[in-house]
Amino acid sequence: IMPVCELIKKINLKLRGHYQYYGVTDNTRSVKSYQNTVKYLLFKWLNRRSQKRSYTLESFYNGLLKTFPLLEPTISVSLFYI
Repeated sequence: IMPVCELIKKINLKLRGHYQYYGVTDNTRSVKSYQNTVKYLLFKWLNRRSQKRSYTLESFYNGLLKTFPLLEPTISVSLFYI
């Protein structure tokens, strides 16, 4: 089992690449939706690590994601300014 801090580091690397590739001005809603999906799947899979639930929604958002935050989406390329 991978420690949570290492898992979040790897997820942040993947998120950074996704944001840099898809982070253009008209795509912010889709990129934010992608981040929300990643948070949902992380919550789901961390709770599957044992037979007992590891996190509630409150402890996941207010505890784990405050301690190890996921990267926020940023706009890498502006399509309107040349």
